[in-house]
Amino acid sequence: MRELLGHLGALYLPYRGEGIRPPWGSDELIDLVGLTDQGDARIATLSGGQRRRLDVAIGLLGRPELLFMDEPTAGFDPAARRDFHDLVHRLADLEETTVLMTTHDLDEAEKLADRILILAGGRIIADGSAAELTRAVAGEAEVRWSLDDRHFVHTTSESTKFVHELFGQHGAEVRELEVRRASLEEVYMTLVRRHESGEIDGAVRTLAEVGR
Repeated sequence: MRELLGHLGALYLPYRGEGIRPPWGSDELIDLVGLTDQGDARIATLSGGQRRRLDVAIGLLGRPELLFMDEPTAGFDPAARRDFHDLVHRLADLEETTVLMTTHDLDEAEKLADRILILAGGRIIADGSAAELTRAVAGEAEVRWSLDDRHFVHTTSESTKFVHELFGQHGAEVRELEVRRASLEEVYMTLVRRHESGEIDGAVRTLAEVGR
């Protein structure tokens, strides 16, 4: 594997120039995708999840400014998935790489994406951050808390203000505080149902349209 990455990395060298970053070194890249122990392994001996990590390594090799990924964590175990999420954050925050990723894992999209496009029937039916889409579709949040072993639930469209006032009134007596909005999966299902019923006709371009 190290030999393969070294060979592929050499293909980028003729294109080096001012303002163009050199490709990753093989060892650095192998470590980055969590394959340090398999650095000298033959490709045929890698597991499915390890091959997916190698796919990611090959995609990153030339330090792209724009990186396309299609279901990149398919076949990853939970630990590998967590490591991959850390890698995506590093690419975006430290390497200034724009990552465009398709995924059916909405929990993953909510964790990783600054901007989410939801597609149905080949059309974009929603566009925004996870928080924006949730607010536009669900509107209200559910606040749960405990006081003196009594449990309370309150629904509000201004959860931050409500929680601030709650602590202002009760302070440290507030226990087990939880603010829950609809999950991205619930938002997705609501939008798809609206699209299928004809409530959303064509591409949705504004959050105001999403919230209708």
